[in-house]
Amino acid sequence: MGDSLKILFLCTGNSCRSQMAEGWAKSLGGSSLSIESAGIEAHGKNPRAVKVMAEVGIDIARQESTKLTDEMLGRADYVVTVCGDADEQCPILPHGVRKEHWPLADPAKADGSEEYIMDVFRATRDEIRHRVAGLIQRVKQEVEGTL
Repeated sequence: MGDSLKILFLCTGNSCRSQMAEGWAKSLGGSSLSIESAGIEAHGKNPRAVKVMAEVGIDIARQESTKLTDEMLGRADYVVTVCGDADEQCPILPHGVRKEHWPLADPAKADGSEEYIMDVFRATRDEIRHRVAGLIQRVKQEVEGTL
């Protein structure tokens, strides 16, 4: 398995949810994890996602918006799909790769005032933090259990 456990967050466009998940996982996971995110397509990062993560001290501005490759799947120990579209379009995973699905609503589809839309992004950010923290705790317990 190598030195670190590799987690790949997969979304439709790798612009919001998977980017926030990558940021949280890098912040919370420490050096024992290798974190990537990708999309079925690459849409570029959503500026609101960058802004709400900066509000909690996590800079995702330098993360890439990346299209999924076979090499990424080949490196992953865990694949987490963060939207229904990515879950449905997720390719068949190599043997031994674990998959988890988080049905997160797309904050980029929120409609209304800028204040309302930013609140939706913050709620998504906080839900992703909660889910990532739980995933990291489970993954680290599994790794410790196999040592």
